[in-house]
Amino acid sequence: MSIRMLRTLIAIDDHKTFSAAADAVFVTHAAVSQQMRALEENWGVQIFDRTRRTPELTPVGRALVARAREVVRGYDQILPSVTGETGVSGEVALGALPTTLTTLVPQVISLLMARHPDVHVHLNPGLTTAMISQLERGALDVALITRPETLPPDLEFMEIAEEPVQLLASLETQSDDPLELLSSHSFIRFNRDAVVGHMIETWLQKKGIRVNETMELDSLEAISSMVHANLGVAMAPRRCVRVRNPLALKRLSLGPDAPVRRLGLAHRRDNPRSRILSELHSLCLRVIESASAVNAGPDRTTPE
Repeated sequence: MSIRMLRTLIAIDDHKTFSAAADAVFVTHAAVSQQMRALEENWGVQIFDRTRRTPELTPVGRALVARAREVVRGYDQILPSVTGETGVSGEVALGALPTTLTTLVPQVISLLMARHPDVHVHLNPGLTTAMISQLERGALDVALITRPETLPPDLEFMEIAEEPVQLLASLETQSDDPLELLSSHSFIRFNRDAVVGHMIETWLQKKGIRVNETMELDSLEAISSMVHANLGVAMAPRRCVRVRNPLALKRLSLGPDAPVRRLGLAHRRDNPRSRILSELHSLCLRVIESASAVNAGPDRTTPE
């Protein structure tokens, strides 16, 4: 057994197939198969169920992957723990919400890599619930998520911004009353599997508002485009870092009791890479502060 084999095993779990794992660790498909056969022979256990078209991890295999992640993480930190180096280098598996991929995330990664050229970021888009699961099993080092009502006790959350939910409507609509627009127009729903989608649904039920739902999407760009085409109204968070050249839409406040998305970085409490986590948090705050300064001014219904 070697650390290289453990990295390959982890890559299979992350990428789901031997071929994808081979690309991730820069070896051939045959080499991946040979390494996994060697692990099974050395340990005397069946790691993969090969009766399926695509081999899948057995329950024992999944347990071994979890322990392998701990071993590899510890191995990677041997030298930094002895020399006192804080480790703003190496590979970082970063999860991020789809709504942040065209605004906050690119700017943060750009700043991070400019300041620390030895950092290599592997970006993994996903929804909050799925990313929390990936954090718990060690598939992600850190994730930009919406804080859910409850957070697993082994995870820590570093808040970076609050994003109130607002109503989006076409400029062609006659009313500026969000409740009237919700009751009189088709509703384009934010994916209910997302934490913010669940928050929106809870708010609608609390208000006793019944909407005429016509579609459910998880891309804020797609939702905005549908609203811009006057296909309905929508509720979505007001992003802390706004897109360049945003569509001309009405962006209406839902009042003081509007749902608020708490955006932040989550990571395992036992994550040894404290400095890079702190650096990412600091850069997120820096990008948001810069965006706030640029967008300072009176609120308007058309794009800021």
